[in-house]
Amino acid sequence: MPIRVFMYWFAGVLGIAAASFGMDPAVAEEPSASPAQPFVLQMIRDDSVHTELQLSTDQIDQVYGAIAEVDPRWWVNRITPLEQQSAEIRALTSTLKSRLSGILSGDQMNRLEQLEKQAAGTRFVLHSEAIAALGLSDSQVEKLKETFAATDEEVAKLQQQVADKELEADEAARDVAAIQARERQSLVGQLSRDQQAKIGSLLGATFDFSKVMRTYPRAPEFVLDGAEWIQGEPTTMEDLRGKVVVVYFYAFQCINCQRNFPHYQAWHDDLADQGLVVIGIQRPETSAERSRERVLAAVEKDGFEYPVLFDEESGNWNAWGNTMWPTTYLIDKKGFIRRWWQGEMNWQGTPGEQQMRQTIEQLLAE
Repeated sequence: MPIRVFMYWFAGVLGIAAASFGMDPAVAEEPSASPAQPFVLQMIRDDSVHTELQLSTDQIDQVYGAIAEVDPRWWVNRITPLEQQSAEIRALTSTLKSRLSGILSGDQMNRLEQLEKQAAGTRFVLHSEAIAALGLSDSQVEKLKETFAATDEEVAKLQQQVADKELEADEAARDVAAIQARERQSLVGQLSRDQQAKIGSLLGATFDFSKVMRTYPRAPEFVLDGAEWIQGEPTTMEDLRGKVVVVYFYAFQCINCQRNFPHYQAWHDDLADQGLVVIGIQRPETSAERSRERVLAAVEKDGFEYPVLFDEESGNWNAWGNTMWPTTYLIDKKGFIRRWWQGEMNWQGTPGEQQMRQTIEQLLAE
């Protein structure tokens, strides 16, 4: 799986620094030149945050309705250029906050804003509200920008080393943690005691972000315009609530896809009785893969024993924002994407199948 270390503070405590979303997560009112970070988009869907905000059952249902309006755009946005991602994330965050303001009480919205600041880590001090509240001088702001830029440069080097397979993800994560610690120490050293004392009132009580499990959108609904279920009974994501679902995109002539096929079948064989549903979506790459008859013949030849959707016109491919074959998604019982993997799971000795199976078992146990 592609490795990318991002969301320096938030992702670290969530334990997702090594599983790239392909999207750089945001905070409202940050400088327009900074990559947007969708912290509210991420955290508002998680049970632990609902508990922290003391949301009622009715409020949670309304929150789900609000995120349903932004998730489709947010999910496919991850494959767009960074500048476009940032603009879209800011727009979606604004839209979501507007909806939430009509669902949450004033105290609940205030606490959510505190959590957003905490999620931003040290970087929250450069938001306009924090600059004003702390009374930061121009020289302090510039010094902090230099500190954060230096951190970004160090992390970027680690990202490249991981991408070039010069550094293991676990080692990179430890290095990032050390860099983060130095950045926090530097921040404290650049603030006066009075300014340090004011930080607490802006952030509120410390929230344990390690409890946050859901940070990805709900899985897109299956698109049937230009697509056909060629094996198994037609279903919807809504119908599959309460089940753990594996959705994988493949092309039957793709050798990388073929090497994953035994893993999908093993998951189906071993875990279907526990509530796992495996679904294959065949999106053509070659002219042969556009033939319904040849797709069906390949399904039989490869021994698939689970539902298969023939995505002839790429409606599902586009809705999921796919960019390569194969891509595998794990979806929890509430319909949220929890993990995804591009390419062969055991590529060059990577224990990807084992890691994905462990995640499936965790989701089944929830």
